Amino acid sequence: MATIAALVHHAFGHLWTGFYRVVVPGQLLRVGPYQGSLGCLEIAFGQGVCGTAAAERRTVIVPDVEKFPGHITCDARSRSEIVLPIVDRRGDLIGVLDIDSDQLDAFGPEDQQGLERLVSWFAKTQ
Repeated sequence: MATIAALVHHAFGHLWTGFYRVVVPGQLLRVGPYQGSLGCLEIAFGQGVCGTAAAERRTVIVPDVEKFPGHITCDARSRSEIVLPIVDRRGDLIGVLDIDSDQLDAFGPEDQQGLERLVSWFAKTQ
């Protein structure tokens, strides 16, 4: 996770790149390896973008975080976000990959496809 966070973060220069790991299945995520400014320590399933992606097990792209109901502000500079669920070989959600940008509408379908391939590869190694 630390290597992926560092490589993606430095390759694309986004504001924050990292993982939230499942610590209580179906209930709680806790910040894992990341690059960037401070992240929120814990996020409940269903709360904010990360919690929504975890609860619904789907990629969430937010072009403008101020328009996302219940967005959790960990860094006020964040303007857009993409969060991808990570499901292991057994079908268990092990975490989410969260990437924040200081630019509006920074993530699109190509980002989603490439990052989904990356997390799928990573999940198979777990």
